[in-house]
Amino acid sequence: MPVEAITAAGILEGLPSRIHEVINAHVMATPDRVALIEDGSSLTYRELDRAVRGTADALAGFGIRSGDRLMIVSENSIALACLLLAASRLDAWAIVANPRLSPRELDQINHHSGARRVFFTADVSSEAAAHAERSGANVQDVGPLAGIGVSTLNEDTSVEPVEEDAARQVAVLIYTSGTTGAPKGVMLTHRNLLFSARTTAVVRKMTAEDTQYCVLPISHIVGISLLVMTLMTGAKVRLVAKYDPAALAKAIAERGVTIVNGVPATYQRLLEYKRIAGLPRLNRGSLRLIAVAGAPLDLDLKRRVEQELGLPLLNGYGITECAPGISGVRIDAPRDDQAVGTLLAGVEARIVARHGSIAANGEVGELHVRGPNVMRGYYRAPDLTASVIDADGWFNTGDLARFEDDCLFIVGRTKEMIIRSGFNVYPAEIEAIISSHDAVVQCAVVGRPVEGNEEVVAFVQLLKGSKTSPQDLMAHIAPQLTSYKRPSEIIVLDALPATSTGKILKHKLAESLRSAARKSHREFQ
Repeated sequence: MPVEAITAAGILEGLPSRIHEVINAHVMATPDRVALIEDGSSLTYRELDRAVRGTADALAGFGIRSGDRLMIVSENSIALACLLLAASRLDAWAIVANPRLSPRELDQINHHSGARRVFFTADVSSEAAAHAERSGANVQDVGPLAGIGVSTLNEDTSVEPVEEDAARQVAVLIYTSGTTGAPKGVMLTHRNLLFSARTTAVVRKMTAEDTQYCVLPISHIVGISLLVMTLMTGAKVRLVAKYDPAALAKAIAERGVTIVNGVPATYQRLLEYKRIAGLPRLNRGSLRLIAVAGAPLDLDLKRRVEQELGLPLLNGYGITECAPGISGVRIDAPRDDQAVGTLLAGVEARIVARHGSIAANGEVGELHVRGPNVMRGYYRAPDLTASVIDADGWFNTGDLARFEDDCLFIVGRTKEMIIRSGFNVYPAEIEAIISSHDAVVQCAVVGRPVEGNEEVVAFVQLLKGSKTSPQDLMAHIAPQLTSYKRPSEIIVLDALPATSTGKILKHKLAESLRSAARKSHREFQ
């Protein structure tokens, strides 16, 4: 069936009711096929099923009840996958937290969620082990899983209602990365995750012969979706705790990886590794699909990656609140621009112009989406939920976008738009121009308030050893941007602040500008 003919009803038909059930058919049909791989160990589908059942029994023994929130502090690992699926078996809500978060951030999530217990994968993550020690967790076996730190039982927390309906029962509670400030708990249901996984798998033409390279953290929605999608297909997931471009190159060349998903920085660092290592060319091995999302894709980077690997780099778009899939460039219809593709099957979208009217083709406005992928809401924040999801189920992404025919282009965040001398300035456009310079690894553009106006400020990370100056970058930009779009200042940093998935934390850059302005004001006084 053509992708265009697939409907939401068609995607939903036959889906299991819980995410742990995606392996059931493969346990029966191909029990000895490898499901999960990490360095030094693997599990077949039969072994995974047994491990998940054993882990679920152990969790129940630790007092985890249906409707409890279960916090898991872990990097990508077999242990994490088993804990996540075991929580599903118990109808508990899984909260996966990246161990690279600070103690304050983890405590904030724990407190807000009311987690019954926190489990730390101490044996496979030194960071998780450090957090376990700090919190006084007892490191022990949890069923078949060795070396798990188990916190004391939170006896003051209450269970949430358990829903038979997969569209209502929460599977995971994901705390957003905080790119806009304080983190929010996004409630994603089993149907959200299963629908998004299946519709993405259809677009990517995944089969049981695929091996997915999963280095994007499972503490993030993309990592969870990759895990569920691959297991749903009966394929293999190679779980990777930390990104290392040399390890990725080796996995592609020697270990049968067929699909890689990353952020732009994933591919930028892969090309940089090739250059530093003096390799004439990267070995493509069995690789058949490379995809990117999570940040604006520079066209020059896209072309260099495609030339190196001999495959189209498929751009996509999604957000945590949509589990995450919204759109993607199809494998059979690659693009040579910055489009994020057509809408995934079963997802509706509209562009709302400034005064509330539906935007015309090519007109920029706020992107609203509707479908089985849209979250249940923000945990313990009904007013915030109501502010982004209307009575008809339309979710306001907060992103500025436009459609050209059926293809979606992301222009930037509504809150990031800069108004300079009365003109709308979209940071993504400026970032694309700056990133096209050979010496630029990544960049971010933010607004700086000045009396009665806003200035454009660019933060830039350069290749190691580069002698490129801000003046050189200004000269590169000037012929390509009108005067009001040009940065008033370009600031070079050794590294830009970013989340574990590579998303640049623009609010931290904006805060650094505000702090500098306050200091300057005090000194002037």
